[in-house]
Amino acid sequence: MSTAGIGVSPSAGTTRLVSRAEERRVIFASSLGTVFEWYDFYLYATLAPFFAALFFPPGNETAALLSAFATYAAGFLVRPFGALVFGRVGDLVGRKYTFLVTILVMGASTFAVGLLPTYATIGFAAPLLLVALRLLQGLALGGEYGGAATYVAEHAPHDGRGYATSWIQTTATLGFFLSLLVIGLCRGFIDAESFKQWGWRVPFLVSLILLVFSVYIRLKLNESPVFRQMKEEGRGSRRPLTESFFHYPNNKYVLLALLGATAGQGVVWYTGQFYALFFLQITLKVDYLLAYQLIGLALLVGTPFFIFFGWLSDRIGRLKIILAGCAIAAVTYIPIFKALTHYVNPALEQYQASTPISVAADDCSFHVFVTPGTRFTPCDRVKDFLTKSGLSFASLPAEPGEAVVTRIGQIEIKGWDEAQLKAALAATGYPAKADPAQIDYPMTMLLLVVMMIYVTMVYGPIAAYLVELFPTKIRYTSMSLPYHIGNGWFGGMLPLLATALVAARGNIYAGLWYPIAVAAMTVVVGALFLHETRDVDIRR
Repeated sequence: MSTAGIGVSPSAGTTRLVSRAEERRVIFASSLGTVFEWYDFYLYATLAPFFAALFFPPGNETAALLSAFATYAAGFLVRPFGALVFGRVGDLVGRKYTFLVTILVMGASTFAVGLLPTYATIGFAAPLLLVALRLLQGLALGGEYGGAATYVAEHAPHDGRGYATSWIQTTATLGFFLSLLVIGLCRGFIDAESFKQWGWRVPFLVSLILLVFSVYIRLKLNESPVFRQMKEEGRGSRRPLTESFFHYPNNKYVLLALLGATAGQGVVWYTGQFYALFFLQITLKVDYLLAYQLIGLALLVGTPFFIFFGWLSDRIGRLKIILAGCAIAAVTYIPIFKALTHYVNPALEQYQASTPISVAADDCSFHVFVTPGTRFTPCDRVKDFLTKSGLSFASLPAEPGEAVVTRIGQIEIKGWDEAQLKAALAATGYPAKADPAQIDYPMTMLLLVVMMIYVTMVYGPIAAYLVELFPTKIRYTSMSLPYHIGNGWFGGMLPLLATALVAARGNIYAGLWYPIAVAAMTVVVGALFLHETRDVDIRR
C-alpha cells in the first residue's frame, strides 16, 4: 500500500510488545467488556416485536413495529457521532480511559430502558424518552468498538494482529447470543402475556449486574504500549478530527474504508443475524422462542470461524477474505432465503403457489420513518396486513371508484376490512403459524450456519484491517468513523428499509435487494481502490 506514513518493519513480525500472558489478559478483559456492551445494545433489537405497541401510538401493528425499528435504527445512526466524540478523546487521552466511559454510558442507559413508563402512562413522552436512551446507547457504542479493537491490536505481535483482534470480533455475536439466552430464559419462566406486559423489562434490568462486572474488569487494564510510546516521543495529534478527515491521504482512506470494506461488512453481518431472525419470526411465522433457538445455535456453530478467518488473514491477507464474503453473500442471499421458506414453512410456500393475491390501488405510500402524524391509506393498511402475514402479492392499478380491492384466490374484498381479510385467508387455507413438525431442521440449520460463515468472513479480519490503515496518533478516530457508518448506517438501517421494501413491493424477498446492492458496491470499490495491509508496522 502506498499510504503516506505507513512503514513496514522487517523485524516487526518477531517483536512482541508485551508478554503472552499480558496479551491474553488484554484480549480477555477487552472482549468480555465488549460482549456485555453488545448485549446491552442488542436487547432492544431482539425485544422490539414485544414492546413496540407499548411505546408508540396504537392502531397499526406494522407501523408500531416500524417505529420501534426506526428508534432501533436511530441508535445506529448516531454511532458515527459517538465515534467522532470518543475517537477524539481516545487519540488525545488514551484508549483505556475512553472505553471505561463508553461502558458506563451504555450500561446506565440500558438499565433505564427497563424502568421506562409506557405510552399508556405518559403519552408521547414515552417514545421520546426511548429514543433519547437509544441515542445514548448508540453514542457509547460508537466509541467502544474502535477503542477495544485499537487497544488489542496495539498489544498484539505484528504477525498475530488478525488473530488477536478476531476475539473482539466475536463479541458482537456473543453479545447477541447472550441477549437471546437471557430473553429465552425469561420467556421460559414467565408466561407469554406477562412477558409481553412487563417480563421484557427483566433482561434490561439484568444489565446492571453486567455493568458492574465490566467496569471492574476494565479498571485493571493498563494503557496500550503503542499509545504510551507515541506520547513519550511527542508524536500525538493535537487535532485528530482535522487530521483524520481533512488531511490527505487519511481522508481518502476513511472514505475508501467505508465504501470498500465496512459498508458491505455491515449489511452482510446484519442480514445473517438480525434479518434472518426477523424473517423467521415475522415472515415465516416461527414461534419466537424456536426462532431464538435456531439463530442461537447457528451463532454458536459459527462463532469459532471469527477466530479462524482472523488467523487466516494473518497468513493470506485481510482484504481478499472480506471481499470474498461480500461477493458470495450478494450472489446467494435470494436462493438462501427462498430455501428457508421451503424448509421452514413449506405450508406457506404451497399456499403462496396455489393462492394468487393482488392489491389494486393507487393511493399507496412508502413508509420508512413512521411518526404520530403519518397518514395510512386503506391501501397501506391492506399491504400492512398482508406483509404482516408473510405473504407476497401483486400490486395492480386502482379499479374505478374503489380505494383498494384485494383478491385472495377467488375472494374479493373491497376497501380496508381486517375481518374480511382474515376470513378470506382462513377460507383459502392460509397457515397462520409455522408447524414445528414440518420444519426440516438439518437444512434450516445448514442455511443459517452458511449465512453465519459469511458474517465471520467479512467481520473476522476487519478490525485488524482498519487498525493497520491509519497511523497511531489518529487511529482511534479514523477507524471508528468508517466502521460505525458502515455498520450503523448501512447495516443498522437494514431491518427498517427491508421491512418497508417488502411492504411496498409486495414480495417477501424484496428487502434482500438492499444488502445485495451494498455488498456488491463494496466488492467493486474494495477490489479497485484498496490494498492489503497485513505487513504494515502499526507502531508508526
